[in-house]
Amino acid sequence: QVQLVESGGGLVQPGGSLRLSCAASGSIRRIYDMGWYRQAPGKERELVASIMNSGTTNYADSVKGRFTISRDNAKNTVLMQMNSLQPTDTAVYYCNADIGVSTRTFPYIQRSTYWGQGTQVTVSS
Repeated sequence: QVQLVESGGGLVQPGGSLRLSCAASGSIRRIYDMGWYRQAPGKERELVASIMNSGTTNYADSVKGRFTISRDNAKNTVLMQMNSLQPTDTAVYYCNADIGVSTRTFPYIQRSTYWGQGTQVTVSS
């Protein structure tokens, strides 16, 4: 069983910064792609940023130049630095990870997608 624990959300003024953190724990054999999604009121959940095991990143057009995603493989953690925050960034942010977990039977690994519980980011004007 894998758990993703998120932290770093909160209330910030326009132009301010926050850093989100997501740490994975459990019987982890491999962590492949990791990313952050968000869901604003009245909108569908959307991909904000992702990072592959190779380090390749991609961002939604709305956050390019303002957000930076990174990962610390030794700590099974993905981070997202958010600068120049705007009211339109207000949303619940969810961590996502594609993880191979250990199993008791052959092939001894099973790959699944996991989600964090979500953390609220509010940018107040």
